[in-house]
Formats: sequence, C-alpha cells, structure tokens
Amino acid sequence: MSKAREAKAAKIRQLMETEGDAVGTSTRGFNEGRYESVQTLDDYEGLKSEARAIKEDAIERLPELLDQLRETVEANGGTLYIADDDADANRYIREVCEDKDAERVVKSKSMTSEEIEVNHELEAADIDVVETDLGEWVLQVADDSPSHIVAPAIHKSREAIADLFNETFEPDEPLETAEELTMFAREQLGELIEDADVGMTGANFITADTGTMALVTSEGNARKTAVVPDTHVAVAGVEKIIPTVEDLQPFVELIGKSGTGQDITSYISLLTPPVESPTVDFDDPDTPLTETETDREFHLVLIDNGRMDMRDDDQLRETLYCIRCSACSNVCANFQHVGGHAFGGETYSGGIGTGWEAGVEGLDTAAEFNDLCTGCSRCTTACPVEIDIPWINTVVRDRVNRGEASEVDWLVEGLTPDEEPGGVSLQKRFFGNFETAAKVGSFFAPLSNWASQLSVSRDLMERFLGIDARRELPAFQRETLKDWFDARNSHVENPTRTAVLYPDVYTNHVQVERGKAAVRALEALGVDVVVPDVRSSGRAPLSQGMIATAEDHAHDVYAGLAEHIDDGRDIVVIEPSDLAMFQTEYEKFLPEKSFQRISEASYEVMEYVFGLLENGVDADALATTDSEEVAYHSHCQQRTLGLEGHTEAVLSRLGYDVVTSDVECCGMAGSFGYKSEYYELSVDVGSELQGQFQTDETKHRTVVASGTSCLEQLDSLLRRPSQHPIQLVAPQR
Repeated sequence: MSKAREAKAAKIRQLMETEGDAVGTSTRGFNEGRYESVQTLDDYEGLKSEARAIKEDAIERLPELLDQLRETVEANGGTLYIADDDADANRYIREVCEDKDAERVVKSKSMTSEEIEVNHELEAADIDVVETDLGEWVLQVADDSPSHIVAPAIHKSREAIADLFNETFEPDEPLETAEELTMFAREQLGELIEDADVGMTGANFITADTGTMALVTSEGNARKTAVVPDTHVAVAGVEKIIPTVEDLQPFVELIGKSGTGQDITSYISLLTPPVESPTVDFDDPDTPLTETETDREFHLVLIDNGRMDMRDDDQLRETLYCIRCSACSNVCANFQHVGGHAFGGETYSGGIGTGWEAGVEGLDTAAEFNDLCTGCSRCTTACPVEIDIPWINTVVRDRVNRGEASEVDWLVEGLTPDEEPGGVSLQKRFFGNFETAAKVGSFFAPLSNWASQLSVSRDLMERFLGIDARRELPAFQRETLKDWFDARNSHVENPTRTAVLYPDVYTNHVQVERGKAAVRALEALGVDVVVPDVRSSGRAPLSQGMIATAEDHAHDVYAGLAEHIDDGRDIVVIEPSDLAMFQTEYEKFLPEKSFQRISEASYEVMEYVFGLLENGVDADALATTDSEEVAYHSHCQQRTLGLEGHTEAVLSRLGYDVVTSDVECCGMAGSFGYKSEYYELSVDVGSELQGQFQTDETKHRTVVASGTSCLEQLDSLLRRPSQHPIQLVAPQR
C-alpha cells in the first residue's frame, strides 16, 4: 500500500474508533426521524419541488436581488456590505467591532463564519469571541472543529463533554447528565451574553423584499445574540437570499424535518433588523425597558468567496441551492461511520461538502474527501431541494482527475481504452476500464483467476492499483452470458412480450448464472428474449470521475439498443446501478429524445417480472414455495428509483416469507470496497447489514440481494452464500 493510501486508511480507522459510534448514533437517529417526519406532509415531493424552484429563481436573479436587498436594508436603517472573500469580510467585521470599542463578541452558530475564520481575525485584534451555540461552545472549549454542519459536536459523546467541562471549569459538583451539562452551559453563556458588545449571527434565509432574516435553531441563543447587544452583525453567503417573505414557507416546513427529523425546529426567528426592541442594561435592572434606548446598529455582511463563480459554473451552480440541512450527511452510510472530520474539508462536510469546498476553497481541498462519496444516490431523495449531489461529486472527481498536464500524457492517452487525460491515477483508470479487464479475464479463464490469486499478484495489485489483498477477487467465467445464449437453441412460441436482457459486465463475465436464470425466468413467462452484444453502461468510469469515457459508453449503448427499441423490445436490466444509468445519468449524456426512449423502455428485472404477473401471466411458471424464508437486501440505487417493492411483492406472491433489511448501504459500493484505503470502512459499514442477517430471525434464511456489490459484500461477511432474487424464482434448467 502506498504511503498516501496508508495514511488515509489510518485516519479513517482512527476516526471510526474514536468518533464513529457517537456520529453513527446521532446521524442514524436524525435519518430515521426524517423518514417519520416527512410522512406528516401532505405533498412532500411537491414541497421539495417548490423549494427548489424558489432557489433556482433566486440564484438566477441574484444580482438583481442583491440590489433590491441593499435598498431594503438601508431603508430599514441597516448597512449591507458585500465581501469579495474571507479577508474582505473579516476586515469589515473587525472594523465594525473596533469602532464600537468592543471587548467581547458573542456568536450564534454560523457555518459561513466558520468558512471565513472570523474568530481568528477578532482574537488577533484582542477581542474576546464566545460561541453561544452549545455544540460550538463545546468545540471552542475543546479547541476542536465541527464534524457536522447542523450538529457541530456530534462526534463527542455526553461522557466526553462531561469530562471536558469538569476538567476545564472544575464545578463544585461533577457534571454527568445531559440536563446538568446543558444547565451549566446556559448559566455560563448567559453571563457572557449579558456583557457582550456585539452579537454575530448567521442567517438561514434573507428575504429581498423586506430584509427579513430567518434564523432556524434548536436553542434560543441566536435570539439573545441578535438582540441583547446593541450592535448586530449578520454573516451569510450571498446564496441565502430569496425573493419574498412568502417564499419562506416551504423551507420552514422542510429544513427541520430534513435535517434532524423534527416536525419543526425549536426556534424559528424572523427578524427585520435593526430591531426596534430596547437594549437591556443588566447593570441597571430597576430602569423600565420602556425608558431605555432603542438605538441599534445592524450590519449585514454577505460573502461571495467564490459563490458568484459557482453561479456561473453550470456543474457547481446547484450547490448554491443547498439550505445546509445535513440530510445528505445523515443518510450517507460512510458519513455515519466516520463523520465530517474524514468526510469533510476546511468547513463543509457530507455529500454536498465537495461542491462547497471545491467552490470556496479549491479542488485540492475537495479532493481530500471526494472519494468517500460512492454515488449510491441515497442523498438525492433526501435532499429537500432536489440537488443531484452524486453528480456534483462526480464532476469534482473528474476535475481532480484532470489536474495538471504531464509531458507523457500523450503516451498514456494512446495506450488506454478510455477518453481520459494522462493524469488519471492508475487505480481509477483500472476500475474505470473494468470492462476491458473482464474481457481479458474471461478470455484467459480459468488461468486468469489462478494467476490473480498468487501472493505476488496480490502484492503487485495492492502496491500499484490499491486493491486490498484482504478482499476476495471476482472469478471470471470462460463462457460469458453472451456465449451461452448464442450457443443455445430456444424459442418462445406466441410470446407475450419481447425483450432485450442487457448483459452488464458482471452478469456477462462473472455472475453468469444470474443472467441464465433471468433468461429462463423471462422465457417461462412467455417473453421472447435477446441478449445483444453491447458495451457496458459506463457506470464503472463514471464512478471514478471519468465523465468523458462514461459519455462515450452511453452513446455506444444507445446505438446498440436503439434498433431493439425501434422493434418494440423492452430493455430488462439485472444490475440496478446500470438501470440507474439508463434512467438518470444518461439524461446528461444523450439528446433528450434518445434519453427518453431508453429510459422509458428500461426495467429492472424483478420489476419486469412483477409487471408480467400483474398483467395475468401465470406465476406457476416460476419457482414457487410453501413459505421458504428469505432475508432480502435491496440495492441503494434500486431504492432511490423506488423499485425495491417489486422484488418483495414477487417473492411474497410466490410463497416466500421475506424479511427486508433497512440499512441504507451495504458498504461495498462497487470498486470502493476493493480499494485499500477504504476497505476497513467498507467492512465497518457492512457490519450493520451483517448484524441484521445474523439475528435469530434471519440467520437461517436464504440470503438474496439485488446488486452486484451487495452480493459480493454479503458473501464476504456471511458464512452462507447469497444470490440474486431472479435466481431464486427462475425455473430450474
């Protein structure tokens, strides 16, 4: 293993051991709460689409809205300053504080203030800065950094926080319970807020029409921070502007449910600063508030820091729609196990963090954690503004791959079967061109399988390709599915349907038996089947950020399938990640009409079987049972497409007793689980699924899974074999 991979693996291992349990408990709780909370909405999907439309409009009209907001804020009596970058913002904020002779600034939670590192600027000017958000204050006391964009101290357990407070503050009685810790913090922070000269907040949303700020918090500290001192500085990115107060409605409905699973967050404060409430003189408690001054100062500091360039970037623009809810972090299996200290950059973490870090910090920072996004797509349905987060991660990966040109790029480009420049790492290039490796493997099988298992081969693969020696390699089949199909003599008389069975790389070269089972099942149900000679979908290169190669595959696949679509054949797909290519990613690669044709003609194999049975085909043609017990795991992209229910329905209809796992991801994620720097994380993520299939209820059940990666992971974690559900229901030879 290279030193870089070894260092990354060691960091991940250390974070799994020290922070993984705390992060996992909270993020899984947030995620489960989200599933429950959104069920209370009458039209969840409609609300998400409404929120996205508002953000799209706001970012499109951002210069216009900035001008409108400036007029509004100034008419209200405040000042708007638009900072070019972090240094510009920090200078302005420091000057405001110095003009007020401020000795202390109190802050509520703000990721944008973390981004510009304003605390360092103020502390260098001898101004005391106090975080008043409980989580942020814990990190300030511990001299630590946030690991989650909503719950910054999520990586710290209650016990760890108690130890920190007891050691730092030496209270009369040791603090233990959550209530004791919270009350102690409240008393400490309350006194600090009373003596503050300037209050600094963030802003979740700012309306251009009235200058109203929405602060969405779980604590009351933001309100106190904004109104107790007579000077209020609000810091936010320019993307936080929305047109009107009325536009707040869908966001208020969605942000709490999406982020922490709350029906509504504890505090939703709408302020139109400078507020007219009187200031409080805590040294003069006898004077009525009605007799105190109402002279207040308000500064709204909006920060560009790369955002306007992101707005002009067709691929990163979507990042600006983000409302910082953290749903993409909470639903992500990898994040659940390592948190934002691994799956994050200078400021932002989780799936959307790559887009933010690439935009405000640069590709080098984003590259440090970008590969932790496996493209499983679970975040796409969780995002309340419908951001295609996996695509953003893929675009950033592609840009990182391209890097700086080398003098020998021309040689590398001439020798490799892809469309990428010479700078792509050998590891990514190998996995991105796995179709070529599979063809060679099948051609030389079984010799290729024997040779690949030699210790010298495994050592070389780990050293140069980063393939972990602990991961079992796939066994290539000499006879591919295409070879088998072409050699057989089978014909369906009076077919009910005609279909193409798409031969994905693994079905064609490795898991050939599931392909044969699919053919037998479809023919038993009266479907005339063809297995075409067609290229791989492009999923492998896309997963490595090799977008040009994936696009090349997409055009070749469409060309190979178009004649079958013209003939009225359905496209039946066994591997869910390939179906996801046809139904989602190909929209970015093909002309609109071509994408619609292949998308509308494509079906997941068990979805297709379900449709045939629903339309009257006799189920007795398949392998029925008297309640054989099955433990089933659906593929992540299959669930994103909403198709897992078809498998459950078919199995139940055929008499199987089905228990379905509820884990978001098996942890294998294609090539991810093979890579030496991520192998241990992959296994750790998979342990949750392993545990679910080893309970008293499930340990004796037949294991079935819909995805190639899932089957590989289950085979490595369990002591009993797994199979694709189509193999379970297909009639025997």
